[in-house]
Amino acid sequence: MSFTLYKNRLQGVRQLDSPNQSCRGSGDQIELLIIHNISLPPGEFGTGCIDDFFCNRLDMDSHPYFRKIEDLQVSSHLLIDRHGMVTQYVPFDKKAWHAGESSFRGRSSCNDFSIGIELEGTDHEPFLPEQYETLVGVTNSLLLEYPYLNFARIVGHSDVAPGRKTDPGPFFDWEGYKNALDTMSNSREQSPTHGS
Repeated sequence: MSFTLYKNRLQGVRQLDSPNQSCRGSGDQIELLIIHNISLPPGEFGTGCIDDFFCNRLDMDSHPYFRKIEDLQVSSHLLIDRHGMVTQYVPFDKKAWHAGESSFRGRSSCNDFSIGIELEGTDHEPFLPEQYETLVGVTNSLLLEYPYLNFARIVGHSDVAPGRKTDPGPFFDWEGYKNALDTMSNSREQSPTHGS
């Protein structure tokens, strides 16, 4: 599976603009890819609530959990659902609000220089083959498009916000994912672990 980028958007995928975005700084290059997981309500899939949450239109009375997140304004660049389908909420040249308080190799505010990809899922169950296939295709396209992004700069949310976040969780297959990435992309910078 391959994807084409045009004007910082993936072509042929669902586009749904989130208001929760901002401009990157003039010197901020895309050099980090952060993998997350999300499900809304927690543990439920295919509800449409992730779209509503990222677009600030979630019905807070529709589930008790939503009152816990009603003051949050959150987005990610991409969501890959349980069927491997992609929704893009924020163009890659803009800053999505996905990492929160975070740090990578001593540099804070990871939203400034990262792309965030959400996988529909939880910390407590495996992701699906369709999701990995799509994630690999998207990642290869991003690695080719953005020269400061490389194999060693693909991390989990838990790597940049340790103690605060746990996603994408213990069921995420880092080894399988990274082994599936193009050899050419991998050779740009090898890393023995996902969090280095």
